[in-house]
Amino acid sequence: MDLHQLYVFTKVVEHKSFSKAAEDIFLSQSTVSSHIQALEKTLNVQLFDRVGRESILTPHGERLYQWALKLLLLKDQALMDLKQGMTELRGMIRVAASSVPGQFLLPKMVKRFREDYENAMFHISQSSSKNVVEKVLNGSVEVGVLGEKYESDKLHYIPLLKEKLVLISANERNITEPVKIQEILKFPFIMRNTDSGTNAILERVLKKHKISKDKLNTIAYTDSSQSLIQFVIQDIGISIISEIAARDYASQNRLKMYEIPGFDEERYFYLTYNIHKTQSILAKLFIEKAAELL
Repeated sequence: MDLHQLYVFTKVVEHKSFSKAAEDIFLSQSTVSSHIQALEKTLNVQLFDRVGRESILTPHGERLYQWALKLLLLKDQALMDLKQGMTELRGMIRVAASSVPGQFLLPKMVKRFREDYENAMFHISQSSSKNVVEKVLNGSVEVGVLGEKYESDKLHYIPLLKEKLVLISANERNITEPVKIQEILKFPFIMRNTDSGTNAILERVLKKHKISKDKLNTIAYTDSSQSLIQFVIQDIGISIISEIAARDYASQNRLKMYEIPGFDEERYFYLTYNIHKTQSILAKLFIEKAAELL
């Protein structure tokens, strides 16, 4: 049984797609199909049922997947044992991150990690907090970094950094301080999309103060915190975002930043991983050191 074929097999499992697996590991779809066919021929079993556009594991495939993860991990451990130094560890760590930690936390974490493991590579995808969790659960990434907890008995969360949300506005807009939560209803508002951690916290605070989200004068929704900030700078509306995301823009006098009395719910950014997924040596090291990298 070829270890490379097993590696290709695990990627098809994680993506539920031959084409997506091929894209992920930089092979042609026909090459991926050939590896799977060769594996099925060697084992004399069918590993996938083709249902619509998805490739679903057969019972034989499910059993092989667990063994494949263990064998690939054992290979990594053997290679590490043969290396003279830990810095020679090489491989890819796949990370899914929500908007703010993807832009403001991960670059620093990657830089510091690579100071000790210079051959580590990272594949980073950015999406909403909810999508980050889905990618961690389906195994397409090793770790997620996000600003909201979604409870699951398959996930373990490591707190990375505590922060709070603030109000931001264009320099041209004058807002009287101290800002009361009810006053934000007067202004056009730029909102993060529903699946974001920031949106989830904003909804909780509004509910705590008995304010319906529908009362906000929301004029735009966006997936990106960078896009949201540009809307605010252009004075299209005000918004409530992570202090980490707003701080640099405020210090450069590109926008105004306000604290809102009563808007005191602090939040953490977390690293999360699937406790049922067998991690590579590099991914394990990144998880173990994550809290020290900031």
